[in-house]
Amino acid sequence: MVTQEQRRRQLAREKFLRQQQRRTSARRKARMRNAAIASVLGVILIGSVALYTTGVVLGDDDDKTNAGAEVTPSASAPSKAPDPCDKPAEGKVKTQTWKKEPAMTVDKSAKYTMKLATTCGDIDLALKADAAPHTVNSFDFLAGKGYFDHTKCHRLTTEGIYVLQCGDPTAQGNGGPGYNIPDENLKDKSLKDNVYPAGTVAMANTGQPDSGGSQFFLVYQDSQLPPSYTPFGTVSKEGMTVLKKIASAGAQPADPTTGNTAPNATVVIDKATVSKS
Repeated sequence: MVTQEQRRRQLAREKFLRQQQRRTSARRKARMRNAAIASVLGVILIGSVALYTTGVVLGDDDDKTNAGAEVTPSASAPSKAPDPCDKPAEGKVKTQTWKKEPAMTVDKSAKYTMKLATTCGDIDLALKADAAPHTVNSFDFLAGKGYFDHTKCHRLTTEGIYVLQCGDPTAQGNGGPGYNIPDENLKDKSLKDNVYPAGTVAMANTGQPDSGGSQFFLVYQDSQLPPSYTPFGTVSKEGMTVLKKIASAGAQPADPTTGNTAPNATVVIDKATVSKS
């Protein structure tokens, strides 16, 4: 016959076992839940890293041939604003590439300007031939070959940094002229506290030293960036008005393949010319 004390102990053991089972079950469910959360976060983080490192001010797909891609944060927009720009002029993008940097012909003591006649308005740039001679020489060469004509400005960033990126004939963020130019002017007095001020024109790159090609970006609002991108010019007051019009139209959601956040505005460089004075 089971005594009252034995019965009490038996009930206590059963209660203890039930508690242990509940705790074990709870821990198992927690592990499964945490694993699921970690999996989702992993996808998000991987996606974020991919967007951050794909294409530009922004790695690229081919360091040798696509020297213009730069590493920058991408941005997205919940809705598409009306296109404030005109239709592009008729013409085809040129795809010629060169094996080496063009011979130096730029006069470092002269003043150079670059006019980007775009579908959204003219953007005039004052170039710094004395501080970035290789960069200005390359742009003089490429513009003379019509390399920039009919190309799209393929990226607009609206979060973290505020730039419009152009100069890629593929409009994918991985195109370039086939050669690289060295980094220059990285200690420009305009770059203070790792800020590229509004109106700066700078080179995109692959994230590696001396990997600039043809891609460049125009800063429409002060942007926090490491001093790794050659500043080689400034945008005119009238050009800033055009830039801000483009920026106000916003950017499209990031392309899942390239990571690009293209501007809602159809920004095409109908004609690019460099002039010496």
